[in-house]
Amino acid sequence: MSVKAKLMDECAIKRALMRLAHEINEKNKGTSDIVLVGIKRRGETLAEILCANLESIEGKALPCGSLDIKYYRDDLTHISDSPVVKAAELPFSIVGKKVILVDDVLYTGRTVRAAIEAVFSLGRPRSIQLAVLVDRGHRDLPIRADYVGKNIPTSHSERVEVRLIKYDGEDGVYLLD
Repeated sequence: MSVKAKLMDECAIKRALMRLAHEINEKNKGTSDIVLVGIKRRGETLAEILCANLESIEGKALPCGSLDIKYYRDDLTHISDSPVVKAAELPFSIVGKKVILVDDVLYTGRTVRAAIEAVFSLGRPRSIQLAVLVDRGHRDLPIRADYVGKNIPTSHSERVEVRLIKYDGEDGVYLLD
């Protein structure tokens, strides 16, 4: 696939994540009982940035962890005929907490569905909210984000790629054709 357009640069990503942190803080009337959970891989890094932004706003640290949801996906049998399902783990309890799930791109909703299932395997949160850097539309499931960095209308043939320094050597959001 070739790059069709650069949709967000490093500064745009930083601004979007700071705005999302303010929206999360405002909607929840502060950060008490909030935990951030990034969906591996890039959602984990975005959750860490959001956590640092919320800490700078509120002046207190928040629990921040990540989930590997590959064993909760509905297409698990495509990986293996007899997949071994592993339990989700977080270094803190989500019971009674407001869980903010964080991911890079929201597309069909299947990744978020798997993440919600993983969260519920750990206990019953007070609520689950979703923060994404990019919403590109085309849902297969009735899932919507509570916090969106940027809405990007796409066709099914296009792809949105979030690149982060930690994994890709640069920060940027690209539309691929």
